[in-house]
Amino acid sequence: MSNSKENRLFAEFSPVSREEWEALIQKDLKGADYQKKLVWKTLEGFDVKPYYRLDDIEKLDTPKAIPGEFPFVRGIGKKGQNWLIRQDIQVDSVKKAAEKALKAISKGAQSVGFILDRKLSKDEVSQLLEKIDLNTTEVNFMAGANCEGILEYFQSKPDHSAVKASLDYDPLIHLAIKGNYYTDTGDTFEVLKEMMKKTNKFSGFKVITVNAHHFQNAGSSLVQELAFALSAGNDYITKLTERGLKADEVVSKMKFSFATGSNYFMEIAKIRAARLLWAKLVEAWGAGKETAYMHIHSVTARFNKSIYDPYVNMLRTSTESMSAILGGADSVKTEPFDVVFRKETGEIAERIARNTQIVLREEVYLDKIADPAAGSYYIESLTASVAEEAWKLFLATEEKGGFSEALKQGFIQEKIEATAKTRVNKIANRLETILGTNQFPNQLEKVSGAIDQNIFEPVPMSETQLLVQPLRLFRGSEEMEKMRLRTERHTKQPAVFLLTYGNVAMRRARAGFASNFFGCAGFQVIDNIGFANIEEGLKAATVAKTDIVVLCSSDEEYSEGTVIAGKELKNKSILVLAGYPKDSVEQLKAAGAKYFIHVRSNVLETLSTIQQELGIQ
Repeated sequence: MSNSKENRLFAEFSPVSREEWEALIQKDLKGADYQKKLVWKTLEGFDVKPYYRLDDIEKLDTPKAIPGEFPFVRGIGKKGQNWLIRQDIQVDSVKKAAEKALKAISKGAQSVGFILDRKLSKDEVSQLLEKIDLNTTEVNFMAGANCEGILEYFQSKPDHSAVKASLDYDPLIHLAIKGNYYTDTGDTFEVLKEMMKKTNKFSGFKVITVNAHHFQNAGSSLVQELAFALSAGNDYITKLTERGLKADEVVSKMKFSFATGSNYFMEIAKIRAARLLWAKLVEAWGAGKETAYMHIHSVTARFNKSIYDPYVNMLRTSTESMSAILGGADSVKTEPFDVVFRKETGEIAERIARNTQIVLREEVYLDKIADPAAGSYYIESLTASVAEEAWKLFLATEEKGGFSEALKQGFIQEKIEATAKTRVNKIANRLETILGTNQFPNQLEKVSGAIDQNIFEPVPMSETQLLVQPLRLFRGSEEMEKMRLRTERHTKQPAVFLLTYGNVAMRRARAGFASNFFGCAGFQVIDNIGFANIEEGLKAATVAKTDIVVLCSSDEEYSEGTVIAGKELKNKSILVLAGYPKDSVEQLKAAGAKYFIHVRSNVLETLSTIQQELGIQ
């Protein structure tokens, strides 16, 4: 549409000021608190408004940025999102891993990662990569300190600028999650310096990967994940320039790995903010602008994944992959839906994970436009807010002496653990939803035979002396899942009778709530269409002989009904009320009501207490 046509179209509509919008909103709220009703209080430390306008981004520099140019907030692709589809492979057998890698590449993977738990010789690395075209496929090695054979192999290869590879060497994040460096002998960073020199002839070979995804998988906020990633990156530059390397040399050999969770728009903003802040940080080191681009690998988060209703994990990873791509990640790993509860993921699960990105590319066409989020009032504002809060936390970490010193002082652990505790409490209170686990559980589902039995076992501590207290990597739903597994493994499944009577609307609503509530612990729920009165319902409940009876009616009808039910069910069943009539709670307790379940109940705490009462350990 030409400008003249646009002007004619909008000439009929007078501009609406922010004041006019606010006045209308206040009118619709009818006296309700604007901040409580409409402003989102984020874990990231800032508020999100209910709407955004052009004037929210007019003073920002990011909307004026150009794709492919410093500070790279809009990525490096000028014509599209040219990300690589990555699949990681555990190397137990070199031959089998090589075959699996070739099959993955033939099915659409453009980047493969090899997970190594031991050192490979140069010949074994050659066998692993023998049939992989290194000019077209990126190869990555999650090898920790087992890098000698890999370096020997690449040193023997001719100089080739098209090679894209990475070692994933990351002693700082290893310190954060294991409590020590890869080795307790020698200078870790002197070793790293020599490794970087050995790969100088390969411009596309990254030696350091800042594995920031571990922060989110320990329960951090996105701001914390970004801030501590920047701090770790800055620490690498500091330690290696002190050992004689130039900032340009260090930065050119680094990449970052971020987790992408289900906070859709915030994750897009995080990736954009990460590139912006890293570019500014690198510039401050005096490095060339051409090296200031942050190479980002994204992996779908594990913190929000579940073992119950596990196919929902596919939905989670689909939107997470979209966030990573729209944010401009250079490579994306969509994890299989069963990765959190099986030691070896299934072939079908891996295929679905890979195909998720193929669909996003070939059918959704996410590769056809560069930074589609650019200019969005909302996402541009989120980008600025995430960048601002992450920079504040980065500076606070630097005041502690940098990343490794902040770890030694417990600063990073305390920040992440506090956020993780908040998130776990939100899950326990159903303020953060894990679909199929703390909301809308499949009450018929049993998982005991489908999961590795040691998935909840803590990771063994390092045999060497701990230099810092390591972060705990876990999933937010673990305590809820352990609670339900206790029910599965108990000799008898507890039964819950929903005694629905009185007000039709209230009894159905509260019966639905109660069914959902007790389903989270794997209890059998016996629903009813409704009884003519409390006495009729109690007769049916007595015949059913259930462990728990839940009265589902209106608050007004509980006063009389609880007295009758309390006398009838005494020493037979646990009496529960769906709702919380706060003005008469004490009287209802005296009449026999043991528990009250409602929207403010701590589901985990309440159900665990009931399990203990029923002898479920």
